[in-house]
Amino acid sequence: MLTKLRQHLDTRIGFFWLLVLLFWAKTLFAYLVEFSLGVSDILQVFLMLVNPIATTAFLFSLAFYIRKTGYYYYILLLIDALNTVILYANVIYYREFTDFMTVSTVTGYSKVNQGLTGSSLALTNWYDFIYWADILIVLALYIFHRIKHDERPIAKRTAFAYTSVAIAGFGLNLTLAESNRPQLLTRTFDRNYIVKYLGLDAFTVYDGIKDEQTNHQRASAKKSELDTVKEFTESHYAAPNAKMYGLAKGKNVIVIHLESFQQFLIDKKINGKEVTPFLNKLYHSQSTYAFKNFFHQVGQGKTSDAENMLETSTYGLSTGSLFSQLGSDNTFQAAPAILNQRANYSSAVFHGNVASFWNRNNTYKNMGYQYFFDASYYDTTGDKSTGYGLKDKLLFKNSVQYLERLQQPFYVKYITVTNHFPFTMDKEDTDFKTTDTSDSAINGYFQTAHYLDQSVHEFYNYLKKSGLLNKSMIILYGDHYGLSNSENETLAPILGKSASDWTSYDNAQLQRVPFMVNIPGIKSGKIESTYGGEIDVLPTILHLLGLSSKRYIQFGTDLFSKDHDQTVAFRNRDFVTPKYTVLNGKVYSNQTSEQVELTDKIQKQIDTDQKKVNKELSLSDSLNSKNLLRFYTPKGFKKVDASKYNYADGLEKEIKLQNSLKGDSTSLYSKNGNKSTESLYKTDAPEDSHKKTDSTRIKITNPDDNDSATTSSSSSK
Repeated sequence: MLTKLRQHLDTRIGFFWLLVLLFWAKTLFAYLVEFSLGVSDILQVFLMLVNPIATTAFLFSLAFYIRKTGYYYYILLLIDALNTVILYANVIYYREFTDFMTVSTVTGYSKVNQGLTGSSLALTNWYDFIYWADILIVLALYIFHRIKHDERPIAKRTAFAYTSVAIAGFGLNLTLAESNRPQLLTRTFDRNYIVKYLGLDAFTVYDGIKDEQTNHQRASAKKSELDTVKEFTESHYAAPNAKMYGLAKGKNVIVIHLESFQQFLIDKKINGKEVTPFLNKLYHSQSTYAFKNFFHQVGQGKTSDAENMLETSTYGLSTGSLFSQLGSDNTFQAAPAILNQRANYSSAVFHGNVASFWNRNNTYKNMGYQYFFDASYYDTTGDKSTGYGLKDKLLFKNSVQYLERLQQPFYVKYITVTNHFPFTMDKEDTDFKTTDTSDSAINGYFQTAHYLDQSVHEFYNYLKKSGLLNKSMIILYGDHYGLSNSENETLAPILGKSASDWTSYDNAQLQRVPFMVNIPGIKSGKIESTYGGEIDVLPTILHLLGLSSKRYIQFGTDLFSKDHDQTVAFRNRDFVTPKYTVLNGKVYSNQTSEQVELTDKIQKQIDTDQKKVNKELSLSDSLNSKNLLRFYTPKGFKKVDASKYNYADGLEKEIKLQNSLKGDSTSLYSKNGNKSTESLYKTDAPEDSHKKTDSTRIKITNPDDNDSATTSSSSSK
């Protein structure tokens, strides 16, 4: 047996398979030891195990076309070495940033990722020799003739056969991947997914192609194209309402992202009990401006689209996620940078999932976020997490140690995750008696929404006790639908409607999500009937803070302005107005819920609105895909230098800044006599151990999102 194996290794094909096997083994080692790929079912495990084989075999088979003996062996080893460089570079990079290296990072196209901060040597581990030992040993065996030269060149037909089989193998790999993760390549929201399903080599090639497409599109962009965009946004601008302008001037801004939270949950009762009693109270409070006709406007980017609109007042892309596809390199004029430069706001995001999800770790830097406290800052072990990150009650509570150290005024965002498809909860986390339908997602949805409501209530109690409540403006909004169109007919009776009469119009109306501006201390709050969407949030916030939005390129308009545009565009170019809902060319009356018989007058109005919607979405796509904002710097705005931001050691950086400011520090911690306010936070979360997390940064396994990319599927984070 050993003799036959030795004889086989002395052939060119044997040498080829030896290197393929060794490279496959060390790639799997990296997958299992270095990377958090988040495999969650048998097929994913299988694909992770086999995905290096096809691409490695393809690359190594290129040496088969070299006929000279010496060249063949050295070129094959060179290909192996270069591929190992890519693998090891990603290992080092992942240890620092919990992400994979992009082509733009490697080529220095941008400084978004800061390179590797500090010495790369500090990121090495004692076992890293594993990545190089096989090459050195095989090279030594070859040089000292322990592996004999095979003078016989590989026949062209054989070489082509190997290359073809490798390509076919990758095709099969991709087909299986697509069956488990539909639209894997067109709806990319986490680089982990590409690596998990297709491998690191495939990711590198994919990223290179996307990078080239983006570069080509941007290289052809002209400054004059920005003029067209600027002309539209200037004419579209809505001056602020004088009574509302500056109403929250100087206050902290706390944005609470209500995951998958739809408007129909407000005031909804199940079995005689309110699903969201605390949010209902806020909704009806005199200190809250609530909007009952506010719609999400996300596309395939789902949560990341909502964030993009919230932060920049520009739309997500027509396909895929802007965060994932363009966020690493785009120029933004986003809320964190605007507020910092105009009013000295500090900024932070609190989120219990991995930093790389939706490419947030890179996009946030370009937006000017100073801190990002992701899953690595929390204890996410055991039952403290759901599939999408740290449970909401624990997220709010365990973020206090970071929130209280921020310099005020601050702009912060909490991204909740518990109310996420498939809406499952541990029994210990809820006693809410829900519906008993045939759809488990619907039944679970009311329970997870109730849990989210409790989480927000606990956080509000802390804000009140700590004194932050009256110093803050709290924005609460739903990012996108939770229950999909395919579930709405089952949902209909719960909403007091007939499943048999359910129409596309009803689906569209369920795209309403809450939008609440809560300013504790005011008495003029009310429920507004104004139509609007996520694109309108940023100019609304800026004007409430007393900052004009006129100088920026924004597609939304202030919701409180008398000139506010109430035509709400959906990403698929359908739209809603106070009078009509237009879906795939069909016009429905909002008053009757029935399809409208079109008169010349109505048709003219619909055509005008449709033209504007098309233009607005097209101009936003052009602005972002071509990175046109690089050609425009508003008055008083300095382009964000992403290289200044690194999200490691956030707490240490906060403390260092606080200490350097001494008596001028405005953090809650400083204002509290240099004492923590963590003891003020009370939660009934059964997982809460009442222990502070240590400084060890813990990685959470990023789960797979099995939702379909279409609007008929359930939501995805």
